[in-house]
Amino acid sequence: MRDLISTNLSSAIPMKASLQPAPRQSLSGMRLRKHRDYLRAYEAGRKRHSASMNWVLAPQPEGAIAGTRVGLTVGKVLGKAHERNRIKRRMREALRRHIEMFPPGCDMIFHPRRSVISLDFAKLETEIVRILEQANADAARMAVAARRNAK
Repeated sequence: MRDLISTNLSSAIPMKASLQPAPRQSLSGMRLRKHRDYLRAYEAGRKRHSASMNWVLAPQPEGAIAGTRVGLTVGKVLGKAHERNRIKRRMREALRRHIEMFPPGCDMIFHPRRSVISLDFAKLETEIVRILEQANADAARMAVAARRNAK
């Protein structure tokens, strides 16, 4: 009887395709994982500053996969473990929403400040977008310089 009611209800209310959730993008395949990758990026890249974080943009080494890799560093100076985890969750979510804006062929490392905990998420997201736009412009300049040096 219960199956009859549920099948009748499911056939009576058609699911629209627009109600289906969009596939969720993930940063897991784009992460910097090894310590030596962080060290290489710090050495090869240039450190930049913004209102609530520092960030590094570095070209990927020869023979690396052409996609962008992203790293987050949140040190103990920023607070206890639950505060650092909250900062990382907020940063990952803001970055995940703008995966399509990452500059290709570069490694990026974000080092947030403590203010990210209390910063309104919309402002954090706006700052991330501004940083990614600047990173794309810098990556384009690095590519032009690399082509000039290759000639």
